[in-house]
Amino acid sequence: MAHIHLKDDLPGIRALFDFRPETGKPLCELAEVLLHQPSSLTPAERELIATYVSSLNDCFYCQTAHGAIAAYHLNGNENTVLQVKRDFAAAPISEKLKALLVIAGNVQRGGKQVAAEDVEDARRVGATDKEIHDTVLIAAAFCMYNRYVDGLGTWAPKELEAYRPRAAAVAQGGYNRIPSDIQSYVRATEA
Repeated sequence: MAHIHLKDDLPGIRALFDFRPETGKPLCELAEVLLHQPSSLTPAERELIATYVSSLNDCFYCQTAHGAIAAYHLNGNENTVLQVKRDFAAAPISEKLKALLVIAGNVQRGGKQVAAEDVEDARRVGATDKEIHDTVLIAAAFCMYNRYVDGLGTWAPKELEAYRPRAAAVAQGGYNRIPSDIQSYVRATEA
């Protein structure tokens, strides 16, 4: 049960966006820029960064929701998502993404944990300054999102299949529609 009064039928951050839409909108806009809008990192790569950081933070809702979105972008390959969470060095992902996940993991431990060598290693395998920037910002943002979700004790479905339809909708339509989706959903359930 959540620490504050939230709608019982909205999981994780979606319940928080419904509770306070004026903060939900800019949080969705940030996710839209970082994870959905055009970038030299693929949507799958960016969602894997979010998933990895969320798994390090032990945020079940975020790692499962963003893992499902990553899997959607990977043509349904949920095994790669699991491998990234367990041991990304052995996962079938690019060397560039592996180097960026080192940076993301260091951000999760604390911003000052990112070393110049980490950045140089990422550059050596082709990461651009923008990709390094975006990796750090995704990791930092997901530390905030994870703490927001878990700090208020939101609930999350335990079954992976509960995340797949929403993952497809977000992967296709992006994050900016989430606040209006929630408001439409709330209006429909109240009618």
